[in-house]
Amino acid sequence: MINRLLEIDLTNQDFHELEVKENELRKYLGGSGIAVRYLYQHLDPAIPPLHPDNPILFFPGLLTGFPIPTASKTSICGRSPLTGIWNEATVGGHWGAALKKNGYEGIIIKGKSSHPIYLLINSKEVIFKDAYKLWGLDTYETSKKIKEAYPQVQIASIGQAGENLVPISAIVIDAPHCRLAGRGGMGALMGSKNLKAIVVQIEKKTLPITDPESLKKSVQELTPSIKLYTQGLHEFGTGGSVEAREYTGDLPIKNFAQSRWDGAAKTTGQVIVNTIFRKNYACYFCPIACGKEVFLKEEIVHGPEYETLSAFGSNLLNDDLDSIVKMNDLCNRYGIDTISLGVILGFAIEAYEEGLIKKADLDGINLKWGNSDAFITLIHQVAYKEKFGKFLGKGVKSLSNQLGGKSSEYALHTKGLEYPMHDPRAYTGMALSYATANRGACHLESLSYMIESGIPAPEFGYDDLHKPNPHSSDGKTELVVKLQDYMNVLNALGLCKFLLSGRIGPTIVSEWINKVTGWDLNQTELMQIGQRLHNLKRLYNVKLGITRQDDTLPPRLLNLARTDGLAAGVLPDIDSMLSEYYQIRGWDDKGIPKKEKIKELEIFFT
Repeated sequence: MINRLLEIDLTNQDFHELEVKENELRKYLGGSGIAVRYLYQHLDPAIPPLHPDNPILFFPGLLTGFPIPTASKTSICGRSPLTGIWNEATVGGHWGAALKKNGYEGIIIKGKSSHPIYLLINSKEVIFKDAYKLWGLDTYETSKKIKEAYPQVQIASIGQAGENLVPISAIVIDAPHCRLAGRGGMGALMGSKNLKAIVVQIEKKTLPITDPESLKKSVQELTPSIKLYTQGLHEFGTGGSVEAREYTGDLPIKNFAQSRWDGAAKTTGQVIVNTIFRKNYACYFCPIACGKEVFLKEEIVHGPEYETLSAFGSNLLNDDLDSIVKMNDLCNRYGIDTISLGVILGFAIEAYEEGLIKKADLDGINLKWGNSDAFITLIHQVAYKEKFGKFLGKGVKSLSNQLGGKSSEYALHTKGLEYPMHDPRAYTGMALSYATANRGACHLESLSYMIESGIPAPEFGYDDLHKPNPHSSDGKTELVVKLQDYMNVLNALGLCKFLLSGRIGPTIVSEWINKVTGWDLNQTELMQIGQRLHNLKRLYNVKLGITRQDDTLPPRLLNLARTDGLAAGVLPDIDSMLSEYYQIRGWDDKGIPKKEKIKELEIFFT
């Protein structure tokens, strides 16, 4: 196993290696598992997120870089500049595999450079490179310039939004084949250190495997079924589900206030494939290949995913696909989280209609539903922290607090993180998942909507004969707990969560771990690790003051039912689900893990 970590001091332009012991890897795996162990031990709640003493961690998963389906993920972890609490932004691409093949399990970056720099990393050293000529460039231009000097590299970079410390800024991997560590403002955390990019040398070597033939056989046997179950993702990308989600009530429309929308049919993955599609591309060792290159006039750009098609489409009543592709491309270049921005824009339109935002505030911008020209103008303003964009870029919670009035009723966030494009009134398990997710409103912390929509997960007790009722709050607590634990495992391993669609459960995953490492983990122990990680992230947040009062949903999603469609009349019963959740988790009535639970999970440090 790889057991080297890089600790990089930007203030003094120095680095050294740390060792992570194998028993620690077995206890926390890799990725955000090892990261939260480190960050919990070193958290000082008195230090604000953008202070130089707050580190940013880049940790590929334990299995990232191995010949295992979807083993591409890297978790970028730290204290969020947007929410002020735990954040892990997990991203695919090829960067994480490149780092692992240079012999590193992860990177801890501390301090702040006195001037803009980028890091050039290989298996032997870290070189601190001047980034004066890169500062001010977007992520595409940054990658192009770096690759002119170093063609065989993978790059993680920030655009102008990260440089300007915009709290919804992202870190972009592999531009222009963009994969974004989008949520929680990690681009601002990177920018606060005057760090423009982390450049990793590509190594052709293979990673050591304890039982390579057995692993190869398992992967060969399972890959056809993974491809079969994820065929829709390959053909149409994540955007292939837009119209179906409009039908089920899962698609947010008009800032989660409207029930149906005919424009959904114009903004789907199917329309993309039939009109502007160029080709598919894949993250490292991924058989799904859901990424899409598309044409934007004469340019070739990354096609928008489901979340972006919805955030810039249905959520803003914008059925102009070309404008959505343009907005997505701008956010990829600037490094901006499209989910957060789409929710913020929807909120701003409502606040403008309510008179809380004035015409004079907008410098002539006609802020109304469906006006893509206005949205594009505001994207530029957000990236450069100019005019009204400087307020939008702070997030919907900050803007709502500034505007006051009744704006909190339609400010769609939990713990300061804007809502993803899955409506918890369509799949009520998502209400509990959003309320208890450690980084705030995050659909990826359980993906319960997948099981609630009918995807079988027999290892968790859900098959063709035992399907959860998507509109009932009964029985959802156990589902969410199990899936949260499993998603924590997948993040720590560096595996894509679309494996859930591919019908890959903890038994197969534990077998893959054992074939790589020589361990003897079983699925029960693996799920126990997931429970440990979820609780440790919660304890990190408890240090920062998070309690039961923060485990809730915005008023609109608790009180305003949809009036039409399959989810009409459905409201989640968050109070009953939350009490049951705390009981199952072993937390007290304030949402704090009890001492007995901490001892059971062996969460203690010397």
